[in-house]
Amino acid sequence: LKHIVFLGTGAASYMNIAELKERGVTVHTIKGYGDTAVAEHTIALMFAAAREVARMDRDIRAGTWTPQEGMQLFGKTLGIIGLGGIGGEVARMGKGLGMEVIGWNRTPRADAPCPLVDIDTLLARADVVSLNLVLNDETRGFLSKEGIARMKPGALFVNTARGALVDETALIDALRSEHIRHAGLDVFHNEPLAADHPLAQLPNVTLTAHAGFRTLEASMTLLRRAVDIVKTLV
Repeated sequence: LKHIVFLGTGAASYMNIAELKERGVTVHTIKGYGDTAVAEHTIALMFAAAREVARMDRDIRAGTWTPQEGMQLFGKTLGIIGLGGIGGEVARMGKGLGMEVIGWNRTPRADAPCPLVDIDTLLARADVVSLNLVLNDETRGFLSKEGIARMKPGALFVNTARGALVDETALIDALRSEHIRHAGLDVFHNEPLAADHPLAQLPNVTLTAHAGFRTLEASMTLLRRAVDIVKTLV
């Protein structure tokens, strides 16, 4: 084995890239193929969380008619953690919704799609926090218990990046206390998420099955780029 072509960007979640390199195996990842797809899913989860879509759907199917009061997003502050391809697309869409968009990035960016602030300011100001970081040794557990505590009370939290970026126990506690009003989650520490997992039991969580990148358009781009990589190796 000399090469692994990973269909996506998050190879570190599935293999030890450094150890593979030591063994002479090159891991090729494919970036940017699903930036718009994941950003759209982020926005979908943001709306679902703001308007309690999944909760009302569950209630109606169970025979209960309970209109829920939602959060209007126009004029609210969207804080984006990680301004790569996906985060940049989320910023573009957030601006289109009439939100004030601020961001934090691990490295300075002169071409940032929104004003940059320090992470503490972002967490304190944002009505919606969108996590769009890449998972690696430096970012694992990035949103810690202390970071969650600094979030604006009643904020929404959306994660379409990787579950391991977040202290899961602290997130669950913040949801139970409603310090975080609602979370929209597409990724988890362990996937698939067990039906008896605490996140699956909380009413103020909207769950999707790591599907942010799953559109026909993104899949076709991904496969084309994978084939192009293989062609350069043979």
